[in-house]
Amino acid sequence: MAGNRFPVSIDGRDLELSNLDKLMYPAAGFTKGEVIDYYTRIAPVMLPHLAGRAVTRIRYPNGVDGAHFFEKNKPGGTPSWVRLETLPVPGSTMSRETIDFVVVDDLPTLVWLANLAALELHTPQWRIGEDPDLLVVDLDPGAPAGLTECSAVAVLMRDRLAEDGVAAYPKTSGKKGMQLCCPIAGTQNSEVVSAYAKKVAEELASMVPGSITAKMAKAVRPGKVFIDWSQNAAAKTTVTPYSLRAQEVPTASTPLTWDEVEAVATGAEPPRHYRAADVLERVEEHGDLLEDLLERGPEVPA
Repeated sequence: MAGNRFPVSIDGRDLELSNLDKLMYPAAGFTKGEVIDYYTRIAPVMLPHLAGRAVTRIRYPNGVDGAHFFEKNKPGGTPSWVRLETLPVPGSTMSRETIDFVVVDDLPTLVWLANLAALELHTPQWRIGEDPDLLVVDLDPGAPAGLTECSAVAVLMRDRLAEDGVAAYPKTSGKKGMQLCCPIAGTQNSEVVSAYAKKVAEELASMVPGSITAKMAKAVRPGKVFIDWSQNAAAKTTVTPYSLRAQEVPTASTPLTWDEVEAVATGAEPPRHYRAADVLERVEEHGDLLEDLLERGPEVPA
């Protein structure tokens, strides 16, 4: 069965699925067929966050225990109906280097990537041809700090951003930390947005130096939450909401409510990461908790 290929038609696009029983998450018994099923079912809420953005994939051809690779350029055998955009690569050592990026605007493209074992999908803070319309901060805990400490910092960051009229929406990274995503105007370049995020991060670090750092040096991170403001640089991407992560079990980057974040921050609820099945159930209950990210927000203070 493992070598079998199955032709399917999705929204008028023909593609072939293969090796559906291959274990992508061996410890959890989670197969490639289940990966494809998850992405198919999560597509209604995930696709709006992918649309119009160049996607970087992390592929695990032999599952999460095997070798993996980052892929930005279109892979060999890309179907003619997949949207491609030729874009410069920010930060490249070759000033004129460009890449043919895949853009995931529809379900057939999402399923095609899932069939290629692209378990993780990462997107930039800007839509193609535009300035950033998202400000993102990554809350990265240094052991023994964890999600509880990240949640407490997330609340502080939310309140500080609100002073400038910037609304923040939380999600788990699907790994050990969290991210806050903030809709902004899309009229300022990444340097301005990154400088603002750095300023706020440094303010909070100076307020609570024992628990927060805004410095990238790993030596200063143990026991603290690193507010990674650099996610807003033009060369950076962030895991897309609802993307699976390559962990022992199929966790996903999961939108949260602020009530949930506050409950974890205060110890009223234990911290947790959510698996694919949990995320699908949450969408049934809440819809897309990050729907407001699809609307433009304010400019950040320059």
